[in-house]
Formats: sequence, C-alpha cells, structure tokens
Amino acid sequence: MSSTSRTAPSAASAPAVTQARTGLIQITVTGVLWGTTGVAVQLLRESTGLSPVSIGFHRLAIAALVLLACTAGRLGTVLAALRAAPVPLLLTGVGLGLYQALYFAAVAWAGVSVATVVSLGLAPVLAATWESVRARRIPGPLRLGTLIAAVAGLVLITGATTDPGAAAPAPLLGLLAAAGSGLGYAVTTLISRQVSQRTEPMTLTTISTTVGALTLAPFALVAGVSTPVRLDTVALLLHLGVVTTAVAYALFYAGLRTTPGSVAAVLTLLEPLTAAALAVALLHEPLPLPVIGGGVLLLTAVAATYLTPAGPKTR
Repeated sequence: MSSTSRTAPSAASAPAVTQARTGLIQITVTGVLWGTTGVAVQLLRESTGLSPVSIGFHRLAIAALVLLACTAGRLGTVLAALRAAPVPLLLTGVGLGLYQALYFAAVAWAGVSVATVVSLGLAPVLAATWESVRARRIPGPLRLGTLIAAVAGLVLITGATTDPGAAAPAPLLGLLAAAGSGLGYAVTTLISRQVSQRTEPMTLTTISTTVGALTLAPFALVAGVSTPVRLDTVALLLHLGVVTTAVAYALFYAGLRTTPGSVAAVLTLLEPLTAAALAVALLHEPLPLPVIGGGVLLLTAVAATYLTPAGPKTR
C-alpha cells in the first residue's frame, strides 16, 4: 500500500515533466531561429537599402499572409479566439510590433550594444520580478544564478561583437527606447503566456503577426517599403517571414504553455549567441575571447533551466 502511494505521484508527474521539457526545447529552438535574423537583416539592408523598421514590417506581414493562407479553412477558429479574448490578443500583437520598432529606434539612436543589452537583458529581469511579486516569494538560488549568468553572457557577447566607435546620435533617447523595448518584450511575453493557455499556438501566431504588421505599417510607410524583386531578396524576406517569425513564434507560444515567462526570456538570449556564431561562420568576423566566455555563460544558463523544468502549473 505505502509503496504504491509513493510511486503514484511520480508516475502522475511524468507527463507534466515531459511537457515542461518539450516547452523548454521549443523555446530554445525559437532563440536559435531568431538568432539567424541578424545576418539576414544585414544582407537585406546591404542589397536593398531598406530600413530596419521596414524590414520588420515585411517580416511580420509575410508571416501573417502565410499563416492566414495556412489557416484559411479555420478562420472561424481565429475569429472565435478573438471574440473570446480580444484585449490580450490585440495587446500581444501590438506589443510584438512596438517592441520591435523601439528596438530598431534604439539601435539607430544609441547603437547595437546598448539596444541589445538593455532590451534583451531587461526582459528576463522584469519577468522574474513580476513572477516573484505575484507568487510572493523570491526566486530560488538556481533561478537567480541562471538569470545572472545569462545577462552576464549577453553583456560579454554584445560588447565584443559591436563597434565601440559607432556613432550614437541620441544616446539618451536610444537608452529610453531600449528600455521601452525590454519592457514591451517582457510584458508581451507575460501576456502571451497567459493567453497561450487557452489559444492554439498557430491561432495566436496568426493574430499576433497580423496585428503586429498593422502596428508597424505606418512607420514602415514613412521609411519606405519598396524593394527590388530579386531571387536573393525574396529568399531573405521569406526566411525572415516564414522561419524566424511564423515558425519561431508558433514554437515560442507553444513553449510558453509550460514555461514561465522569465525562463523563456533567458532561453531566447540564445539569439545573440547564434547571431555571433553565424557572423563568424558566414561573414568571417573574428571570434574574440569575451564572445567565447559569454557563450559559455549563456549555454550554462540554458543548461541550468533544464535541470529544474517547471510544470504546467507554474505561472
């Protein structure tokens, strides 16, 4: 009798642990896919002259069109989801567009280093703080150590892969935009985590990319959206729209069903690490020692999240 009672909870928790680990894997893959964005955007800007905001618009618009085509037979499901939770779904889409626009503005005003460290580094800290306040307890030592290691790794990688002499025409405005981007990313992640519990990932991705594209449209129209139709240009735009947006965000929202927002924000810090690795492999950029050290810290933080995966009840 006692032996059965001891083994039953373990057997019952096995599916939850499996789901939690699946969620971690999905968001880890998301971070890697997002990491291919930088090289694609750089190549696209060099070949077309498009502004980052315009590229962001094209990225979301292509994703939305592809997803709407894929869900054409299930538009009733999409509309039903919007009727059931219009505010959080619209906020997720608007947030998706705005935090990208703010990040691009931060890059233009204060440089890549400030924009990346502040926006990406602030998000997991804010998410962890909110979760702690809501749960009325401080994060455990492993969670705090993971967070510190991840942010430290981000700082090392970003500081070593950007040009310290790059012009910063409006550093204060850039810092504020980067902080706004980090806040927007954190808030959007927390909102989308809640709505992902009752909305299918494909439906959530379709709505958020459509609303995000509409949000960025006015900024993109001012900056200019025309681009030459060439094979390389179309391939890069399709990669950004389909792979780094439609597929990546579907995986992200699926993973958020079982992964706390703060953990998701840490895992997606694989984005700058992947971008640095691709820059070395494809663009033949040097591999400084701080990038190696930062990469080790980030990978250690990611590995630590797999040691204590959170179950579906973690909010």
